[in-house]
Amino acid sequence: MATFSPEGAFQMKKIGMIGGLSWVSTAEYYKRTNEMMQQAAGGVSSARIVLESVNRQDYVDAVIVRRDEDAAGQQILASARALEAAGAELIVITCNDVHRFVPAIKPLITIPFLHIADVTAAAIAARGLRRVAILGVRKTMESDFYPEILARHGLEAIIPSEAEKTFIHDSIYDELVQNVFRDETREVYQRIITALGERGADCVALACTEIPLLLRPEDSPLPAFSTTQLHCEATVAQALSESGRSAMA
Repeated sequence: MATFSPEGAFQMKKIGMIGGLSWVSTAEYYKRTNEMMQQAAGGVSSARIVLESVNRQDYVDAVIVRRDEDAAGQQILASARALEAAGAELIVITCNDVHRFVPAIKPLITIPFLHIADVTAAAIAARGLRRVAILGVRKTMESDFYPEILARHGLEAIIPSEAEKTFIHDSIYDELVQNVFRDETREVYQRIITALGERGADCVALACTEIPLLLRPEDSPLPAFSTTQLHCEATVAQALSESGRSAMA
C-alpha cells in the first residue's frame, strides 16, 4: 500500500536511477516509469526520481579500452553513493550488464537495488517457460549473473553462438546506444531468435535495455520479455509499496 501524509498528500518512495549507459535507454526508463506511475497513482502523478547519469565514454574507456573492471565498478559505486546521499530509497540501473557489479556494491550502501535479472526471471517463470535465450552485450551474455539468477527461478539460460554474440554486441555498440534502429538489424535479430528456438530456447530475454526499442516483443519469433518494460513496472510497484523491499537484490 502507498502511504499518505497527515495532510492527505500522496507519498511515494524516491527512486534512484543510475543512467547514462546509454542515454537512449535512460530516456526510455524515465518516460515509461512516469507513464506507469501516472496510470498507477492517478491524476497527473509523476515518479519521484533522482538521476545519476554516468558518462558512458568514461565507462567504455574503463571496460573496453583498459579492461579495468574495478575502475568501472568504482564508477557505479560512486553513482550509488550519490543517490544514497540524495535521499533515494531504492536503486534502479538502466542497463543490464552493469548489474554484474551489484553483489560487490550492495554491502557498501544502505539502500537496496531492484535487480533487473530477478524481475525478468520471475516474469518468465510465471509464464511457465523454462529455457531462456539471453540477448545483450557480451558482458551480459558471457557473465554468470543471468544464468545464476535464472537458475534460482528454475530456468535455464541459452547463450547465442559466437557469431550471433558478435553481431548482437556490435549492433548494440555501433547502432542502438547511438539511437540508430535499422530494419536490416531487426531482421537479423529475428533470424537469430529463430535459430535459438531451433536449438531449444522456448523464450528470449531482451537483456539489453536498448533492444526493445529495436525489436518489440510482439515482433519476436519466440515469446520475448522486454527487460526495460519489466524493470520499469517493478520500479513503480516498489515505489508505491509499503516497505519497498520485496524483489530487491
